[in-house]
Amino acid sequence: MSFQAYLDNIEGKTGLTPREFVALADARGFGPGTKAGEIIAWLAEDYGLGRGHAMALVHVITKGDRIDAKHVGSGGTHSDATDTLWLDGKATNPAG
Repeated sequence: MSFQAYLDNIEGKTGLTPREFVALADARGFGPGTKAGEIIAWLAEDYGLGRGHAMALVHVITKGDRIDAKHVGSGGTHSDATDTLWLDGKATNPAG
């Protein structure tokens, strides 16, 4: 599953866009430098997200919307079309 697909699935499960999760995390004091375990525990407890989905949000919360170029167009399981993730909801994504 691509990184973007993880984020889209999270929105389907929770009704929240990745950008909304970033804002919620910011309100809790989570951001760059926050340990993944703290964010994972919050997402599991409050939203029922498993580790894989939570880790996708950990990346967005702590590192922003850019992913490593090695995942772009690689054709592998986690291949994405671009190095920039869409955070504003799958329905508004111009790529999809």
